[in-house]
Amino acid sequence: MTTTAVATGASRGAGRGIAIGLGGAGMTVYVTGRSTDSTKSEYGASINETAEMVTKAGGKGIAVAVDHADDGAVATFFERVAREAGTLDILVNNAAKVLDPMPGGFWEKPLETLDLIAVGLLSHYVASYYAAPLLLKNGRGIIVNTGYYGAVSYHLSPAYGAQKAGADKMAADMALEQRAHNVAAISIWMGGLDTERARAFIATLPEASKPKNKRESPNSPDE
Repeated sequence: MTTTAVATGASRGAGRGIAIGLGGAGMTVYVTGRSTDSTKSEYGASINETAEMVTKAGGKGIAVAVDHADDGAVATFFERVAREAGTLDILVNNAAKVLDPMPGGFWEKPLETLDLIAVGLLSHYVASYYAAPLLLKNGRGIIVNTGYYGAVSYHLSPAYGAQKAGADKMAADMALEQRAHNVAAISIWMGGLDTERARAFIATLPEASKPKNKRESPNSPDE
């Protein structure tokens, strides 16, 4: 029996790595995001490329363009998963909109910083809402929120911390409600990652400030 997973926000960074890992375990992985081959992100990545990597890793990658700020589009996506797969085993909530780091206090940054709450915390809830019936129908499964230590200490901005803290709390409460149905929910703190965004940030640093090895790389999660 094939295990079916959904990895949101998987065109690049953490989402891409997670999707490939699931593919390496032989799973069918639905890869969502806004960046397709025709609309690649600023880092030149796309969900189509990720889906190909999932397949090469040993699974079956299926790329589906989804704007996770659009609740209706998310509902339509999970209707497709239900139609094609019947049930769901794993949902990884990784979709988020993180602005590049900028100096100053929260009052000096654009209100667009709050998009992280909509395409992040809110989108995690909406994806889980539509995925839960499929997980419960399966009688087993797990919802995974990608977290970071910014939930308990300052990182980037108050909006970032609120999103990560909220994702942790959401996972804990969803786990409580789903326990009787044999469905789990967790939040995973991934730590510093070697991603496209992290490399782009490092490239902007003065030579003397650049890390000399991976252990010295700045903690830069990449959704």
